Amino acid sequence: MIYVTDAWKQAHKGASIGFMIVENVLNAKQSEALEVSKRKLKDELQARFTNREALFNHFPISVYSNYYKQYKKSYHVLKQLESVIFKGKEIPCIAAVVEAMFMAELKNGLLTAGHDYNALRFPLTLDAAAGDEAYFLINGKEQVVKPQDMMLYDAAGIISSIIHGPDLRTRILPETQKVVFVVYAPVGISKDTVVNHLSDIYDYVKLVSPDAKIEYQEVYT
Repeated sequence: MIYVTDAWKQAHKGASIGFMIVENVLNAKQSEALEVSKRKLKDELQARFTNREALFNHFPISVYSNYYKQYKKSYHVLKQLESVIFKGKEIPCIAAVVEAMFMAELKNGLLTAGHDYNALRFPLTLDAAAGDEAYFLINGKEQVVKPQDMMLYDAAGIISSIIHGPDLRTRILPETQKVVFVVYAPVGISKDTVVNHLSDIYDYVKLVSPDAKIEYQEVYT
């Protein structure tokens, strides 16, 4: 399903990515079951992290923060957690499948990208960027990938990278019925941690898509 290049193995030895295809999803605008879970998750996060230092040093947040520092960037999931935990902001209502993924990101701290399966042109390739590749982000802006950053591309181009996130072409749409979830795990994050995160994504998806099924799942190293 995914070809892993030697360049990636050399640049990111010990890292991995989780890959899961889920079919029969319903990408509804809103779900009451998901809203209930959001409120519960927010309460759990606020109880778990009583101050910013505890959050900053929490595994795997610290792993991603160190990765982002190489590029003079801040881990955006950390910023989102700060907003929910310390500023009291609600977990946004966007679209059910995207929300399910985002909730798992907040719960576990693992960076995840979601793609519409039918928009992808297989095979996929996991690589380390040379630094001159470019793609269009979800906001429509063209972006050059950072040198050595982990990136995933299909036959038509880059679909996501760690630092800049997913692309526009393969984004999840309201009519999406089959989704690919990709979990980027830098060195220091175990395979079991990635597998558990994928399970949480699937559990959240099932709240709004009872007929959803995992078609394929693997962790690549």
